Amino acid sequence: MTYRNGAFVVDTREERIGQVIDSVGRRVHLREPGGGQEWEVPFSSLRLATRDEREVIGLWPQTIKPFRGCAECPELAAELREAQAGDDKLKTSRALLAQRGHWRLEHGL
Repeated sequence: MTYRNGAFVVDTREERIGQVIDSVGRRVHLREPGGGQEWEVPFSSLRLATRDEREVIGLWPQTIKPFRGCAECPELAAELREAQAGDDKLKTSRALLAQRGHWRLEHGL
């Protein structure tokens, strides 16, 4: 098993979450979420970060494809795109919170 670039994993030696940026042989290069210091970890010392672990440090998926048959997902995605296109940070925050709340309540994410 390998981890794709961009995946969030846990360095089990330190219980530290990192994002995969590269792998060479049996070593994986990680970066702190959102950028920051990089470090190298043996593949055997990694596991995927759970949703709860990602949430604790404020990580969410950047995008989720609308769920098949869900009428609200495309509407919420459109509202977020519209808010992001403007310069109103409050409107963008509200749209993002609405979308994430929907994901959690309706789709268990």
